[in-house]
Amino acid sequence: MTEFPDCLPSLVLLNDHDGDWSRYVDALYGWFKQDFVDTKPVFQGRRLGLKRFPMDKGKEATFWHMISEGKREEGRTPDLRRCERIRWPKPIIERDTDPEVKVWRNQRNGEQRVCLWLEQENYLVVLADRKRYILPWTAYLIEHEHQRRKLRKEYEEYQRNQGTKS
Repeated sequence: MTEFPDCLPSLVLLNDHDGDWSRYVDALYGWFKQDFVDTKPVFQGRRLGLKRFPMDKGKEATFWHMISEGKREEGRTPDLRRCERIRWPKPIIERDTDPEVKVWRNQRNGEQRVCLWLEQENYLVVLADRKRYILPWTAYLIEHEHQRRKLRKEYEEYQRNQGTKS
């Protein structure tokens, strides 16, 4: 049996779509749709929903968050590293109990978030906890050491605080 994360799906490359951006986005959306629209993954016994709006080109906001970066919805730019890993969020979410996946909760913009960090691959999946359901929020490659240090510190602090709660 293959060990996680070695069993992560292969990258989805722009070159495999002849460099055609439109075809590539359609392929990326096909994978996203398979993983999050056609099926409803579960995280710790709770169903995952989707942030559907604002829809853009018939595709949900969550999809765009998983393949692009930027603070404002209308100003997001494609990120090839995110695009290539479009098939990774679901298996990471579904293997949250795997020791390779560091899981913790934090507050971001006044909302409860759940971070799932596959440190070995420098890949982070962020979920938004909405009480009755969970939203996949975004997912991206951690490219800089200062980001890794920040995540490690956040995770370790969360682990320490979990031990002090009764």
